Amino acid sequence: MRYWLMKTEPDVFSIDDLKSQKTTPWEGVRNYQARNFMRDEMKKGDLVLIYHSNAKPPGVAGVGVVSKEAFPDHFAWDKKSKYYDPKSPKENPRWMMVEIRFKKKFKEILSLAELKETKGLEDMLILRKGNRLSITPVEKKHYEQIIGMR
Repeated sequence: MRYWLMKTEPDVFSIDDLKSQKTTPWEGVRNYQARNFMRDEMKKGDLVLIYHSNAKPPGVAGVGVVSKEAFPDHFAWDKKSKYYDPKSPKENPRWMMVEIRFKKKFKEILSLAELKETKGLEDMLILRKGNRLSITPVEKKHYEQIIGMR
């Protein structure tokens, strides 16, 4: 089992949206490294920290589970979608997505400030200066420490 952090903007898709939908395809990832994580490394049953970015405060809002491994992001072929990519052929899709299932909502957000102040989390990718990836791996010890805080 692996652990991940996936960013989402809560005004677009929040932990509450995931809770009400129960499962969702994680569409619209248009960064190659994040796509590679989904395509090559995420497996069914992996646990995911759902992180609200561009929020006040930004932080971890809850937990999801990978419920379906990588499959083509069909929004890349939809000319009406903001995720449309004319350079992504159906025969060899450029963009992939996974399906995420709701597991748990934290009673309150574990803020970015709290993460930065917590001893033992200093080397998490989300805390590295300049890291803007929407999907990052999380070490088991970091995942367990975060879960223990909420």
